[in-house]
Amino acid sequence: MNFALGQRWISDTESDLGLGTLVGIEGRMLTLLFPASGETRQYAQAEAPLTRVVFNVGDEIKSAEGFSLLVTAINESHNTLIYSGNRTDNGEKTELKETFLDHFISFNKPQDRLFAGQIDRFDNFTLRYLAWQQQSRLQQSPLRGLQGGRMNLIPHQLHIAEEVASRHAPRVLLADEVGLGKTIEAGLIIHQQLLSGLAQRVLIVVPESLQHQWLVEMLRRFNLHFSIFDEERCQQSQLDVSNPFDTAQLVLCSLEFISSNKQWLEQAQSSDWDLLVVDEAHHLTWSAEHVSKEYRCIESLAQDTAGVILLTATPDQLGQQSHFARLRLLDPDRFYDYQAFIDEQTQYQQIAATAAGVIETSPLSDELANSLQQLIHEQDISPQLALLRQPEQSPAVAQARQHILAKLLDRHGTGRILFRNSRASIKGFPARLERPVALDLPEQYQNALKVYHNLNNSSPAAEMAQANLFPEQVFQAFEGSSSQWWQFDPRIDYLTTLLKQHKPAKFLVICAAAETALAVEEALRQKEGIRAAVFHEGMSIVERDKAAAYFAQEDYSAQVLVCSEIGSEGRNFQFAHHLVLFDLPLNPDLLEQRIGRLDRIGQQHDIQLHIPYFKDTAQQVLLDWYQQGLNAFVKTCQTGRTVYEQDAVSLLNLLAAMQPDPTNVQQLIAHSRQRHQQLQQQLEQGRDKLLELNSAGGEKARQLAADIAKTDADVQLPMLMFQAWDLLGVNQEDRSDTSIVLTPAEHLRCAYPGLEDEGVTVTFDRDTALAQEDIQFLSWDHPMVTGTLDLLLNDNLGNTAVALLPNKALPVGSYFIELIYVVEASAPVSLQIGRYLPGTPIRLLLDKTGNDLAAKVPFDNFNRQLKPVGRQTASKLVNALQNLIHPLFSNSEVNAMAQLATLQQTALAKMQQALQAEQQRLTALKQINPLIRQQEIDMLSSKQQQLTEYISKARLKLDAIRLIVVNHD
Repeated sequence: MNFALGQRWISDTESDLGLGTLVGIEGRMLTLLFPASGETRQYAQAEAPLTRVVFNVGDEIKSAEGFSLLVTAINESHNTLIYSGNRTDNGEKTELKETFLDHFISFNKPQDRLFAGQIDRFDNFTLRYLAWQQQSRLQQSPLRGLQGGRMNLIPHQLHIAEEVASRHAPRVLLADEVGLGKTIEAGLIIHQQLLSGLAQRVLIVVPESLQHQWLVEMLRRFNLHFSIFDEERCQQSQLDVSNPFDTAQLVLCSLEFISSNKQWLEQAQSSDWDLLVVDEAHHLTWSAEHVSKEYRCIESLAQDTAGVILLTATPDQLGQQSHFARLRLLDPDRFYDYQAFIDEQTQYQQIAATAAGVIETSPLSDELANSLQQLIHEQDISPQLALLRQPEQSPAVAQARQHILAKLLDRHGTGRILFRNSRASIKGFPARLERPVALDLPEQYQNALKVYHNLNNSSPAAEMAQANLFPEQVFQAFEGSSSQWWQFDPRIDYLTTLLKQHKPAKFLVICAAAETALAVEEALRQKEGIRAAVFHEGMSIVERDKAAAYFAQEDYSAQVLVCSEIGSEGRNFQFAHHLVLFDLPLNPDLLEQRIGRLDRIGQQHDIQLHIPYFKDTAQQVLLDWYQQGLNAFVKTCQTGRTVYEQDAVSLLNLLAAMQPDPTNVQQLIAHSRQRHQQLQQQLEQGRDKLLELNSAGGEKARQLAADIAKTDADVQLPMLMFQAWDLLGVNQEDRSDTSIVLTPAEHLRCAYPGLEDEGVTVTFDRDTALAQEDIQFLSWDHPMVTGTLDLLLNDNLGNTAVALLPNKALPVGSYFIELIYVVEASAPVSLQIGRYLPGTPIRLLLDKTGNDLAAKVPFDNFNRQLKPVGRQTASKLVNALQNLIHPLFSNSEVNAMAQLATLQQTALAKMQQALQAEQQRLTALKQINPLIRQQEIDMLSSKQQQLTEYISKARLKLDAIRLIVVNHD
């Protein structure tokens, strides 16, 4: 290298210093000043990590004085360059010595970086191209937003999410029975709406007791960070902003908080929301005579919010007026008159009965065929009806049945706004096996209860019942903290024996109170040395996570997890199938919630319900009432709340007595059983099989689950992430066969998304993530993965490279230029332009004559033949070939533009086909199904017009360049 004062160089190792000027040559040492950063560096001439900055004819360069010059000629004087050309501001011809180049010149374009010697590692280029391919695929994927949830792949849940989340401003009621995953369905819808850009701001309103459950579910399952808004949060935020609700995108608050404070309700109303989600919506009471303040609160929010999702497990058959009230919140224009609604329900039931006939009848009767022709009169379905009249079953008959059912589903009124799945229609639940064990009431408890009754004989029945059901609390209150009830309570001996008999099986123990849970854990540890974790509402989220992880892991783990009533909310422990009900709650819903920690879709074993109780006491009365009156242990009890509300006075009086009258107990049980059976019969008669079919999704839903499972098994994501971690400076250490601990390396290049200083454990395995909630489940939807793609593609990393091609069939010194162009189509995020025209990489492989060989030479095969080369050698190769390869760039753009035009045509055709078909379908159905909103149809039309314009304006960006030189080594 010939060095001369005034030459401009950049540092290969410190490119952020800017453009350097050679200001000193003394012996073998060089001194460079970097004016942009104010730094000075000295280098040995023989080993200086420097690259000479040389521009070419046709480049636009900037002077230190601020004007730009379009270079037309380059001369050299005393080993320094002089650029000649025309100023871009006034056209004046001028010369610019390299010494006076702008100090702040940055080399962001790949061609600038390549010629400036800023050449990246060979494998970085490969990773960049791979990242673009994956980004393009993800933007078009129909699974986006569905595949990333920490959840089992349950077809009906995925179907509902896909059906609802793709709508503009969905307004629906999710009414699945308990245990079927309404919260998961809502979370999937929220997740997909946010990822697709259809929603940006979400407000979730739930009963106060469920706030923590929702916070945990959204965070653990979907990586959605909601902020809880309460009195303290709002008051603090109001010190800085006028409306506290504008300070967060994702807000979670309690119904009690927002409905009891007019100021905060008005603030919430005035904030702009895209989606409102309300859980336990059946508690919102409405009638023509009286409307509750909670209902008015949600009504006011729903009126001002485009998308509304209501969740309820209460079937409409137990209260048509209540059901109408919920539908009225979703569409007040449509559901304005209760009597009209009742009349329409009769029509829907006729359609449902016809659908049931199609499902169950084979061959089809003439009467049923005539009914179908009347219902689907605007379309010729005679070919399908002819097939269904055949006695034999075949794929063609099955296809015809699906076609008919699909037409009925489209026409079914509430099927578009209401989704309900029942356990009767969804398979996959385990059996529930009850194991009650009668124990004698200890003398200590007997004495404590006698004293309590003598002192409180005039107390309300509810308080006396509470004392009888939980005698350990009464004893402890009398004896003080120094006395430990667990030392004599026979339930402790029963529990320790049970655990030892079934070792190493996992047991979940649930108690009513946190104090009881803590005492049970202490007893197990001290008496038998049994490893146990405790889980209650007094613990922080981090502490609960640690306890749950200690219970979930296989090695060196807790055999038992002891939970309090509230502490167990929001957690599912499906890897365990032994549940110990240390005591029983009064509320049937709480009992179902306890069992529901294990009894959920995805449970692989029958659930063993171990129920120790004190015989001939209030505990036995409650046990018998649940067991004989409601059958609540073996079956999910949908009627429990209603029956309890009707029989609560009688039940509490019996539970409050020291010695309940057996005759009265049996009379109560008989009355409750009769009412339970009546309600169950009403529910079964009212089952809408067409609605259930629509909600379950059928074969389409099963295929959706299979597609996600296939994606889970694909190795593309792990391969990409491992390469990215190595490149970006993230250490990886195996924690198990399916989990990895990530920690920052000393050379971490950037603030890596989701990586704390102490590290994080991740897995690509869904089963591992479900079993261990402290492990992050990495999918294409996970923020760490999407953040990694952003890091790889938004930086310059990997956009230049040089490689050698050892191929003796080609002359030594032959060269190729590999160019990666990327399609850029900008549009509002809500239009989802990426579904039709994503950021697609266009690869060109040019020989010295400009011929494109990319179609004949696939990237992967070609890439495997190449060898990396050191940076200094790479710079020499670039400098030697610079004048030859520079003209190829202008020729390459013509080729890339032709491919862009083809992509645009394909994207327009795909978009128009999808949106026009849906628009035509909804327009036709609106004549039959009044729940089709004109707003949806208009939105599709507007979306089509806007997308047509934005797709036509797509442009190209040269994203990466690789020079390949042939050698024979």
